[in-house]
Amino acid sequence: MNTISVSKATDTNQDIQSQKDFSSFGLREYLLKGISELGFSTPSPIQEQSIPIVLSGGDLIAQAQTGTGKTAAFAIPILNKITRRNNIEALIITPTRELAMQINDEFLKLGRFARIKTICMYGGQSIKRQCDLLKNNPKIMIATPGRLLDHLMNGRLQDFTPRIVVLDESDEMLDMGFLDDIEQIFSYLPSSKQTLLFSATMPEAIQNLALKILHEPKFVKISPIDITNKDIEQKYYIINESEREEAIIRLLEIYAPTKSIIFTRTKREADMLAKRLFSMNFNAAALHGDMEQWDRKTVITNFRQSKIEILVATDVASRGLDISEVSHVFNYHIPINPESYVHRIGRTGRAGKKGIAITLATPLEFKEINKIKQTTKAQIELCEIESTEVLDKQQLLGRIASIEVSQNAEEMLEILKNEMDFRDLCLKLLSNYIATQCAKTIGLKKDEIAKLEAIEYANNITFKMNAKTAKARNSKKNTRQSVKSRYSSGSITDSIWG
Repeated sequence: MNTISVSKATDTNQDIQSQKDFSSFGLREYLLKGISELGFSTPSPIQEQSIPIVLSGGDLIAQAQTGTGKTAAFAIPILNKITRRNNIEALIITPTRELAMQINDEFLKLGRFARIKTICMYGGQSIKRQCDLLKNNPKIMIATPGRLLDHLMNGRLQDFTPRIVVLDESDEMLDMGFLDDIEQIFSYLPSSKQTLLFSATMPEAIQNLALKILHEPKFVKISPIDITNKDIEQKYYIINESEREEAIIRLLEIYAPTKSIIFTRTKREADMLAKRLFSMNFNAAALHGDMEQWDRKTVITNFRQSKIEILVATDVASRGLDISEVSHVFNYHIPINPESYVHRIGRTGRAGKKGIAITLATPLEFKEINKIKQTTKAQIELCEIESTEVLDKQQLLGRIASIEVSQNAEEMLEILKNEMDFRDLCLKLLSNYIATQCAKTIGLKKDEIAKLEAIEYANNITFKMNAKTAKARNSKKNTRQSVKSRYSSGSITDSIWG
């Protein structure tokens, strides 16, 4: 695998408070005013490290999750570097329409006193309308890959020579199959440009892309381990595969969230679960990439305004959404990796508010929970779903009638009759019977999960012992071969043995 030649990586703890303020970067007064109006005082770690690199003109690879302030990390220095030329000076490429609109809003807010024009280009809009907006001489373009490539291939972007190009959410563009489009887009761009690549993860395909499009980049990393929000209470439940829908419904009843997001793996699953919840009088709606642009925008707006309380969404559709006051996040399926887990749960517990993140996993996925714990160092509490009582009168009567009365029970009844009210005694015994014998349970109990943990621990020990034995064997074999080759070479020197 190729490796990227970069300056030494800086891996920073998100919890460390910055000792700087934004004025220390030498930013323009109108930009400092815009930052202050938004209530920002000190830069986040990703901003503190990235802004000087971008201001200096160097290429950058920044690895950070949503919620770390990474949009401002490139928006602030770009706004500071904009001149009064007539053509577009900065291009930001991002995977989804929602994220494009959100980035555009951030540029407008930060640069409100600079009067810098932006343009947002994505599918679902009129091409003629977008071409008309280009006549207003915007300085910054935010675009999705498909629509941008369409404009470039059809020659609609005249004198298109942006000095700064940003790839945001690069790993998501990889997942959505946009990498070939990105390479084709770069064939239309000038060779002398500053390129910034932002990504939550750094898979091999993204590293290979970086090798092609970046020149001696510097590398900034904000570790997911350090981003796990201490304001988020994290829980998980072990259930059987067939119990997922029943489990999520029960948990919604137990926690009664004010505003929540349920993450699903597929678009079809998002649709089906949202319909099921809506049919049970939950105020829920789906959000995924197959929806029409107008429908997606309506769902997001309604969720922001609390007209919708439960958003059932796929990862890609919700990427980059910044919605406040989300009280709960539910992982309907366990995320594919720890980075995705951190990204999902980061939707709650924002702006100093408390949040709850809940994950459903099957016994087969138990080891994935442990992997998330080990990687994020987070305290994720194991919980049981409370049982619900099943009160079918005929079944209950039949069960009680079939029980044989023991002599011990007769003796105990005579004693208890003298100690407490007979009706109260019957009610207590009946309540105990219903709770223990007639309750419907969902998922595994803690004692059952303890057995899973023991098996997992034993398997890990066996694996490590086998690996250690294999390594020792290979080491001995390599030593014998090494000694043999040295003697047979006829050129044993002090430098070999030294």
